[in-house]
Amino acid sequence: MLLNRLQVEDFRNLRSIELFPSERATVAVGPNGQGKTNLLEAIYFLTTLKPLRGSRMGDLVRFGTSAARVTGQVRLGGAEREIRVEISDGTRQAFVDGKKVSGLEDYFGGVSVVAFTPEDLAVVKGGPELRRWLLDRAVFNRFPAYLKEARAYLRALKSRNRLLKDRSAPEYLAAFDEALAKAGGRILIRRRSLMRELAPRAEAAFEAIGKAEHPARVDYVPTQLAELFAHGEEEQLSSRLLELLRERTPRDSERGFTSVGPHADDLTLELGARAARTFASQGQQRALILAWKVAEIENLHAHLGYLPLLLLDDVSSELDPERNAYLMQYLARSGAQVFLTTTDPELVRAAAGHSTLWCSVKGGVITPFAGR
Repeated sequence: MLLNRLQVEDFRNLRSIELFPSERATVAVGPNGQGKTNLLEAIYFLTTLKPLRGSRMGDLVRFGTSAARVTGQVRLGGAEREIRVEISDGTRQAFVDGKKVSGLEDYFGGVSVVAFTPEDLAVVKGGPELRRWLLDRAVFNRFPAYLKEARAYLRALKSRNRLLKDRSAPEYLAAFDEALAKAGGRILIRRRSLMRELAPRAEAAFEAIGKAEHPARVDYVPTQLAELFAHGEEEQLSSRLLELLRERTPRDSERGFTSVGPHADDLTLELGARAARTFASQGQQRALILAWKVAEIENLHAHLGYLPLLLLDDVSSELDPERNAYLMQYLARSGAQVFLTTTDPELVRAAAGHSTLWCSVKGGVITPFAGR
């Protein structure tokens, strides 16, 4: 996949941008707070329809304006098409070749992106919600329909939690229990499928990156469903989840929230059978996340037949020299189209070739310059 042309209008602090990215590396250079991350977020939003930093839709529109637009000319295999997303009145609308898209599957159709940000490096030490976010981003990349499926689950979860907080009678909860269990079974199957593909790659990548004494283990086993999860069918998982929801209704009613389901699970990251969150050094934690990203890239390449777009937001400044060198060399060898931001061009120069597009970013204005 290649992004051949990018147009950005009134997105964050980017007023009007037209960029013809390099087929290999495009590097945005400048001080913090000038718009480098906003450029990557525009690409991420264009290719996922989701903000990179968890913002509300309205926050993506440049201050003082009423709407934003991001347009890209992409090449998938031998075909070219235009994808566009517009934000107005706090909502978004997607287009393919100028026509509104009714189904998200029609929009994505092979478009994929892997983003790597400094915030990702805090995932190992952070709370379970950060690791679920890391997992779910990878699931969505591999299975675009997951976006719709996850939304169905979250809608049912919000409705059930609202009833629990209102101390509604159990019979009112029953309909949402069934909807939540059905959607939850699908989420579990998607996550299991992704982990079977990704985990071996991540563990092998960590061995290459980390050069650690102990091997890494990456796993996902849902709370309360460990035995069934290994080989259970979707209907079986949904049925068991429904049983658990009903068993826990009295407890959930007291606490005012749903205590079991995919939303309460965690991603297991271990070194030598010990929790990486507790025992891994900072360098090892970052090597784990780097290994996860490398595994995600390679897994998408293996199953889609082409490389995703790669977005790296000032990650090099957060890595030690050895791991940064590994990452830059990996990017140079990968053949993928890469977009990097940095405050120091020397940190990413090893990933840049003769065809690299270097851009200066200042006050939301992007200006190409000679990088050497």
